Amino acid sequence: MTSVGEQAASATGLPERAKLLAPLLNENAAAGDEQGKLTDDVVEALHREGVFGAWVPKSLGGTEVDAVSSIRMIENLAYGDPSAAWVAMAGALATGTAGAYLGDEAVEQIFTGDRFPVIAGQGTRPGTAIPKDGGFLLTGAWSFASGIKHGSYFHSLGAIEPSGELRIFVTQVEQGTLIDNWDVLGLRATGSIDYTLDSVFVPDSFTHPARTETPKRGGSLFTLGIIGLAIIGHTGWALGLGRRMLDELATLAQTKAGRAGAMADSDSFQEQYANADLKLRAARALVYETWTDVQDTLDRGEHVSVRQNTLMRGSLTNVTWTAQDVGMFVYIAAGTAAMRDGTLQRLFRDLHAGTQHITSSPPVIRAVGRELAGLAPGKVWLFAELVDPS
Repeated sequence: MTSVGEQAASATGLPERAKLLAPLLNENAAAGDEQGKLTDDVVEALHREGVFGAWVPKSLGGTEVDAVSSIRMIENLAYGDPSAAWVAMAGALATGTAGAYLGDEAVEQIFTGDRFPVIAGQGTRPGTAIPKDGGFLLTGAWSFASGIKHGSYFHSLGAIEPSGELRIFVTQVEQGTLIDNWDVLGLRATGSIDYTLDSVFVPDSFTHPARTETPKRGGSLFTLGIIGLAIIGHTGWALGLGRRMLDELATLAQTKAGRAGAMADSDSFQEQYANADLKLRAARALVYETWTDVQDTLDRGEHVSVRQNTLMRGSLTNVTWTAQDVGMFVYIAAGTAAMRDGTLQRLFRDLHAGTQHITSSPPVIRAVGRELAGLAPGKVWLFAELVDPS
């Protein structure tokens, strides 16, 4: 097999390269927002720097970035443009897990060429898969395919009939129908449109169990499963966006333009800014404390514990809603500067779109509370729920 991403395989410092990309992402953010997808320059830069291969196994030419560095990478991208970071984390997740979990036949086809493919789709609402001749006929309708306008493969959840087993199915974009319906408040440049598949044959090699934590390729990172990588991505995203909003307000206050400038010398503004900044820093500290511990566990070749899984989810929920509180403060303090078309308005819209993701929903934090309080003895985490061991 000819693997792609030869330069990415030996690359180091993806978080630092992501930070260097932030100005380019920022420059293109308004254009991406307007056209409903990332600009060509941004997509090319993400490919060039190996971002879409960040979680591809090293044996396939990927970088297989560790968990802590992955959070920093997404954090730095989100500081530049939340939509670009969202597409990057979604594409890196679906592409990386395809490399780790799919069969050899699928990997031979997908991971060839001069750069990594972009795989995008949706892994929550399942379609229907009917077994047939060494594969499945997949039919369904899915939403929120972030980055699919730049992609070549779908990553879709399906339930096998009649067993109900959940699997991920990887199919070519040409086999489906794209529905250009991304008319939303924020994260417009993600192009997270809907798509459908109608009785598409998917060979077994192009599928894998949706909740697997046993990679066929790659190291301990992939024992976190799809949900672990999703938590990493959304955690970094909230951190980067929250910090960017505070920094934008500080710049506005320093220039003494608009309402924020009028408030800059007031005790109230300074107190509220301090509280917002310190709360975000505290949330960030919990994130990196949690994930440094998780990474140490992975480095020892061990599986993360129930409590570590709890803190992974809890630190994500905490930083997401801390960022939301920060965003509300920034919006109010900035006054009319945040109302008008511009960076603050776009960031505010993106923030409120991002808080709607299932990984930070109320049921998750309630389950976190049950486990932390010792009210879920013997339970284990399955995606976003605490369940009895199978």
